Amino acid sequence: MDLSDGSAFSADAIVALFTNSFAASEGAEEGALIGGLVEQLLKTPAQELRVYTAADAGQLIGCICLTRLTYPEDPRHVMLLSPVAVATAAQGKGVGQALITHGLNALRAEGIDMAITYGDPAFYGRVGFKALTEETAPPPLPLSHPEGWIGQSLSGADLSPLKGPSSCVAALNKPDYW
Repeated sequence: MDLSDGSAFSADAIVALFTNSFAASEGAEEGALIGGLVEQLLKTPAQELRVYTAADAGQLIGCICLTRLTYPEDPRHVMLLSPVAVATAAQGKGVGQALITHGLNALRAEGIDMAITYGDPAFYGRVGFKALTEETAPPPLPLSHPEGWIGQSLSGADLSPLKGPSSCVAALNKPDYW
């Protein structure tokens, strides 16, 4: 498996991976929703977006997107991991965990302080994410499943509360995703 930034694959290939993966697990409507989200995310300015991919024999089998989560009253740099997709045939083989670990290591090397995601605590707990309260890390929009708001320090510092309200990139700034 080859792990790298997303430059090895076209935006169309990345969008198709997300659309197909989510359609297979959650239905066609969810596949279209997440595919559309990723299409918009890929238009986000480079300073606010990181994309990492996993490939096997030159074929795209996994992708993660991380975008800036801004806390204007806090000096720490925070990235939001969302969404994550692994091709159906490659699921259950550690691709997602390896890809997330790769992405988090790249963020650490870049000096990012914290990563937050909004997803399954059991899955993300395998790569170091822990429960957050909305007081510790205010989300940009109301959460429909607060138990899925999880994060981790990338700097080695404790997860002390982030100051102020937060904002996310435009593509994610819709209640449907929260």
